[in-house]
Amino acid sequence: MGSLSVDTSNLQKGSGFGKSSSATLVCTPVLGTSVNQMLVDMARAKQIGADLVEIRLDYLTDFNPRFDLETLIKQCPLPTIVTYRPKWEGGRYEGDESRRQDALRLAMELGADYIDVELQVAHEFNSSIYGKKPDNFKVIVSSHNFHNTPSSEAIANLIARIQSTGADIAKIVTTASDITDCARIFQITVHSQIPTIGIALGERGSLSRVLSPKFGGYLTYGALDTDAVSAPGQTTVKDLLELYNFRLIRPDTKVYGIIGKPVGHSKSPLLFNAAFKSVGLNAVYLHFLVDDVEKFFNTYSSPDFASGCSCTIPHKEAALKCMDEVDHIAKKIGAINNIVRRPDGKLTAFNTDYIGAITAIEDGLRGLEGVKPAPRSPLSGKLFVVLGAGGAGKSLAYGAAQKGARVVVANRTFERAKELADKVGGKYLALSEVENFHPEEAMVLANTTSVGMKPNIDQTPIPKHALKHYCLVFDAIYTPKDTRLLREAKEARAAIVYGTEMLIRQGFEQYKNFTGLTGNNYN
Repeated sequence: MGSLSVDTSNLQKGSGFGKSSSATLVCTPVLGTSVNQMLVDMARAKQIGADLVEIRLDYLTDFNPRFDLETLIKQCPLPTIVTYRPKWEGGRYEGDESRRQDALRLAMELGADYIDVELQVAHEFNSSIYGKKPDNFKVIVSSHNFHNTPSSEAIANLIARIQSTGADIAKIVTTASDITDCARIFQITVHSQIPTIGIALGERGSLSRVLSPKFGGYLTYGALDTDAVSAPGQTTVKDLLELYNFRLIRPDTKVYGIIGKPVGHSKSPLLFNAAFKSVGLNAVYLHFLVDDVEKFFNTYSSPDFASGCSCTIPHKEAALKCMDEVDHIAKKIGAINNIVRRPDGKLTAFNTDYIGAITAIEDGLRGLEGVKPAPRSPLSGKLFVVLGAGGAGKSLAYGAAQKGARVVVANRTFERAKELADKVGGKYLALSEVENFHPEEAMVLANTTSVGMKPNIDQTPIPKHALKHYCLVFDAIYTPKDTRLLREAKEARAAIVYGTEMLIRQGFEQYKNFTGLTGNNYN
């Protein structure tokens, strides 16, 4: 797969569907098992901002075609797509094929706006309605691949087959085994000769849904709730419209995001999308579930895609190798968390973790000691114990050493602890030794391991009885915000600093690097 360099200039403003800048429609599947439940869900779909609904007939437990279709279509407050998905194409219907197609033809006659029919039977179905299609009625011909995402050539051939059936709209659904698979979906939606819906399933394919407007997709699907998704990786309408500002996404929208594995827990999209919207920036910030950092940047190489990235576990060190330039502080730390793509395509890396965490810890110490801001850091002379020697651990160890703290690094892998301690002029321990390490009182503890992060919220990296020797405890974890470590630190009468403090402060530094804007521009 080559790099993604797609000409989207001809897509500006699209064809006038939808609202605001985005021409791409938002469709909500209704999956009720009864007609009454579907009617309730249709009303909710309209209320939360969907443009149309997909009526999934295969979810109904007791289906009376003429009566139920007339009720659903006539009483729906939004335009309708009627889908009766058979089991052989990932749906629930297991009955007679001719009866299934009869129901779809009946839906057309009763006023459905769209019918979704599978490629395998599309020639037969479209031949049966030839000359009978109402004005403005459209047939979506769909193909679902639940195993992988084929090559660009194979997808183009698939589109040609769909077009040959007489389809009004093509729908290609694949499964993303890598985030770079989405690039092939974007290329086909841009270059297809008929309106196209392109979706890659799964968390690695989620950006194919959110970025549909950027690449000219006809529509995308958004669930009513997180427990009402009709396909893997589907987001909610609320998140599409409010978190990702879907209506504002255009072909020239710049794409930013956070690279990690796992990454879905990150609150960064919430922070950055609100910031971008507040200053009117034409940009969107997403979750990037990345397995191979080098492959990611090689694939998404155009200046407006991956224009800037935050970088989290486990890629803070591996991403260094992909950079064209590295800020001198990030180079000293040996880990990055902020990447900016220059207009010439070159990637420049920074580390803002150490600023965010160290300033939060300094403020915590000032509050504890009642010390007013002074030239010397309140960390100066403190014994500073860092748990973990990964990217965040390196940032904290470097930042604390720069402020005059005496650094001790504890890590599960003894060699890595020694390597980092030597780098910052500190001492080192095995993680198992921290429990009994208390050469003095009023030490500072900084946890940068993932111990205690969702879903393992009952875990803690250090027993409660050992926390009495610390005056302040910081946990880089922010999901949950109130970790077991921090709860027990409070009980041990230590001051605490939440991971959210680091998140917000380092995020603001990233925002400045991404945009060139300062605090005076930020609301």
